Amino acid sequence: MTSFVLIRHGQTGWNKEARFRGRIDIDLDETGMRQAQAVGERFAQSELAAIYSSPLKRAMATAEPIGRRLGLQIVPLEGINDMNFGSWQGRSIDEVKEQDKELFDLWRYSPDKLSIPGGETLDDVRQRVTATMDDLAAKHENDTVLLVTHRVVCKVLLCHLLGLDNSHFWQIAQDTTAVNRFQVVGGRSTVTLINDTCHLRGL
Repeated sequence: MTSFVLIRHGQTGWNKEARFRGRIDIDLDETGMRQAQAVGERFAQSELAAIYSSPLKRAMATAEPIGRRLGLQIVPLEGINDMNFGSWQGRSIDEVKEQDKELFDLWRYSPDKLSIPGGETLDDVRQRVTATMDDLAAKHENDTVLLVTHRVVCKVLLCHLLGLDNSHFWQIAQDTTAVNRFQVVGGRSTVTLINDTCHLRGL
């Protein structure tokens, strides 16, 4: 059995501004840094075999307090990088809604059918993320592994683990530094925790 802890990164300025982030490499803001410290304290006594992170700075910075407390190196992992939002990256939601109304409507109401120019689909994300999970489960049998990644990755992966297709994307909530847990045994998954942010109560 492999146990996974899946964490969304902390807040950035673009989260507050409602911009599509994707592969643009932006830092955590002040609130995001406090969130990262809080989630680091939550896992300060955990027994983890490894910590993997999306290579983007906002994810690596969220993972860093956990790694520092446990003496573990953060391993960047391209397979859990954020969705490539193509031509939408860096643009505000309001701008995209106004200029690409038909595509934006797909994003809001049928995200599984959306193909952004120059970007990935949710199916693309799902294929690379699930392949990465299969590799990690084989590599870390009987271990507990922590992953820090992005909202889209968390939501798509949880849909997969729950046996849902990507049309259910918006039915999975993922707040900043949300903690999720699941186990993989013989290729079968059991989800034990979704979108827990109890570590943020003191902020």
